[in-house]
Amino acid sequence: MSYRMWEVMERANTGPFMEEHEFLYKRFIPKMREVIKKYNIKYDPQHPVPSDDSLADAVWQAAVEFFREVGVYNQDTHRVILFSDEEIKEALYSAPSSYVVGEGKDSRVFGHRKVEDTRPPFCIYSPDITYDEVDHLAACIAYLKEPLLDGLCAPLLEEFMGRKIQAWAPFELGGSLEHAMSLREACRLVGRPGVFLVAVGTAESDAAQISVSDPTWGVRTTDSRLVGSITEMMTNNSMMNKAAHYNMYGCFTGSLTGAIFGGYAGGAEGTAVLETAYHLKGLMVHQCNYQQNFPFHLKHGSNTGREMLWIVSVYSQAIARNTHLVQDSNGFGNAGPGTEMILYEAAAHSLTSTVSGANLWEHAPAHNKYHNRGTPLECRLAAEVGHAVANMGMKREQANEIANRLLAKYEHLIPEAPLGKTFQELYDVRKAIPRPEWLDMYYRVKEELAGMGLEFPF
Repeated sequence: MSYRMWEVMERANTGPFMEEHEFLYKRFIPKMREVIKKYNIKYDPQHPVPSDDSLADAVWQAAVEFFREVGVYNQDTHRVILFSDEEIKEALYSAPSSYVVGEGKDSRVFGHRKVEDTRPPFCIYSPDITYDEVDHLAACIAYLKEPLLDGLCAPLLEEFMGRKIQAWAPFELGGSLEHAMSLREACRLVGRPGVFLVAVGTAESDAAQISVSDPTWGVRTTDSRLVGSITEMMTNNSMMNKAAHYNMYGCFTGSLTGAIFGGYAGGAEGTAVLETAYHLKGLMVHQCNYQQNFPFHLKHGSNTGREMLWIVSVYSQAIARNTHLVQDSNGFGNAGPGTEMILYEAAAHSLTSTVSGANLWEHAPAHNKYHNRGTPLECRLAAEVGHAVANMGMKREQANEIANRLLAKYEHLIPEAPLGKTFQELYDVRKAIPRPEWLDMYYRVKEELAGMGLEFPF
């Protein structure tokens, strides 16, 4: 959907003028505190997966009021982009509830899900970290070989021809092109040439993103791109350029947002409200087709802790119950691959997200920041948990019980989570398959999850 794109772009230059600190400290923070109190939103640590519909609805109402009154700040123009109640309702009503993504035999329906939905989640696999340039193709192949994968946001590059990639420099254009071509080649090699791709993460600047729009070797109109958000509730002209280009080129656009627990929004309550409000920002400012959510803990850089699972569940339910928007939930783990902890974390995040009405974007290990520390196996487990939850018709009460049991296994380890091993240590890179010791650990944890009540389809 494109909601009055050029009128919105104009508001980025003509809205109320203010400095950034004024927007944050006189507009954002006071209004957030006001809506949390007004709608009586309270975090309950005993219920990482709440089953209180009134809580989800209160978070939605608070988010709408917050977005309408606060708006979105453009850092380049120092203007606030504002929308009326009528415009918000019009955009929500007009937005499609599903999209056909990918092409040919590899096309899939990426759509809205309800709370406790029995339809399986759309599963996008993504390690969200950089890999060695020499192993990039093999890593892409390893992910694309996974049967439950509906889409891929591929491993990233930090070097091009052995040289460091820097945004807004020629090597970024070269690295982005290499990323796009390598990904498309991997799709053909595994027999999934039309699979849905979210590309290319190596391209940080608007110029680099525009450079890889090519249906022959690069990003197609059946693929997706992402527009990020600046902390918090801000944009800039580069982001607006991306949004305009994606819509004019014709590909799908995802709104990439991560509200920070412990940041300007405060604790769990404010973070849940903000992540819910980000759906409106993505829909109306960046003209996005779906919302890609990754709220994270300021200290730990993850979203699998107790308070973070509550946030994930609450905003997912708020959107699932009160809109027909398409959303997915991006897991950020603390532990690295090759550990039981990352498998428990991936399972907990997937369980919480799926039963709460979200699709899945799994899974970023090791705080999403360590080179080569990501494998398809933790994504596979998350997807299998998501399918199990949906196929069982699991209720939130049961999901909450399982989430508490999983948290008991790893939450005390979060401050000093094990880093695990690299992709090259855990996979036979030439064959793009997991090594026996990593596969054995995966099967042991899967059996343990089955003992907790998860009924895996295979």
